[in-house]
Amino acid sequence: MCRNITELRGLEPPATRQEIEAAARQYVRKVSGISRPGIAVAGSMEAAALEIAAITEQLLNGLPARRQPPSTMPPLRRPEVRSRLGLEPFTA
Repeated sequence: MCRNITELRGLEPPATRQEIEAAARQYVRKVSGISRPGIAVAGSMEAAALEIAAITEQLLNGLPARRQPPSTMPPLRRPEVRSRLGLEPFTA
């Protein structure tokens, strides 16, 4: 698991709900110290991630625009990651 949470503010086009949820799941895995949750905790972790995603979406909507986009592309926009996950290519 990477050490940095993906920066989503200032993306063009704006961050998708899928990207926000992925970042929230990454955060929950990091703070819990559980990268592969068992059945007993998976539901709690997913519920927490969805709650964090909703709060993150509100935060991003309330922040002013950035002058420059983030220096790195979020993972879910990278072709190699989308291919590995079996997702369709990202279209702007």
